[in-house]
Amino acid sequence: MELERQIPQLLLPWYDKAKRPLPWRADQEPYHVWISEVMCQQTRVEAVKGYYLRFLKALPGIRELAACPEDELHKLWEGLGYYSRARNLKRAAEIIANDHDGQFPTDYASIRALPGIGDYTAAAIASICFDLPCPAVDGNVLRVVTRLTASRLDVTQEATKAEVREALRPLYSNAPCSELTQAFMELGALVCVPNHEPKCPECPLRSLCASSDGGLWKEIPVKSPKKPRKTEVFTVFLLNCGGRFALRRREEKGLLAGLWEFPNLSGRLGAQDALDTAKDWGCRPRTLLRQTERNHIFTHRNWELPAFLILCEEMPDAFTWADIPEIEDLYSLPTAFRQFMEDIRIEPEGGTS
Repeated sequence: MELERQIPQLLLPWYDKAKRPLPWRADQEPYHVWISEVMCQQTRVEAVKGYYLRFLKALPGIRELAACPEDELHKLWEGLGYYSRARNLKRAAEIIANDHDGQFPTDYASIRALPGIGDYTAAAIASICFDLPCPAVDGNVLRVVTRLTASRLDVTQEATKAEVREALRPLYSNAPCSELTQAFMELGALVCVPNHEPKCPECPLRSLCASSDGGLWKEIPVKSPKKPRKTEVFTVFLLNCGGRFALRRREEKGLLAGLWEFPNLSGRLGAQDALDTAKDWGCRPRTLLRQTERNHIFTHRNWELPAFLILCEEMPDAFTWADIPEIEDLYSLPTAFRQFMEDIRIEPEGGTS
């Protein structure tokens, strides 16, 4: 019982003074918190701010999100990665619009049942927006709690997350739930930081922490080793016909589903094979302008992307052909392919457009 009182008494005043003025903290509107929490998954907070404001300007509410065409949604999400998050947002918005009369559900079970919302996101929305006693356990909170208690449990295991949730639950009976959830998150983001030495002298919970002395923070949290990334190679075709470039839509299932891409084939092709392939596609290749290579790292795989910029004389219907302004404004290219935009700006004579 003593810790249940001490932790909120120490943590909440610190949070009130130290919290960052993030745009989604302006209110407790569940739509705003939901969008921000989903965007912040696997993405740095600083990188999210601009996307969040642009997203809300285009789609200010649930009904607008539910009605948003998929290509427009993907364009708003372009560059954030993990595009399944955007598709799940739209699916959930459709359910809320149709089954909840456009009103965000107010209980944990109904929030958790929405597509794309797991235990953490449901608890974050429930506690922050509705002051429900639902501890939200993300990587920041796991790090804070395991260091606080010197726990050697593997934080990659669901059982550890469940144990931390239950350990935190009693604290919520003696504190404002919304503030407590955000305070734990902020402590992990600003003080008990990942991958660097924690700022223990600044920590409001230092007097209670079992890891603050002796460098124990280097060993905690405990994580099982990650599997090595699988490397895949795709040859990318940057086909230029009269200033328009070939695009195609990816399949509706799998990695980067439904997004646009430059045509590509599995494996590493040589220059002549690339020209022969463009010929087989009916593009009538005239000149190989440039050969380049880029790389893109996903969570569990690495793409090596050799590419050929080829000047062509025909635009076969198998592809969608778009100029650079159209690609920038209308077509959602994931980062793996968007990085080639600087390559396609090269004109046939070698200048830049």
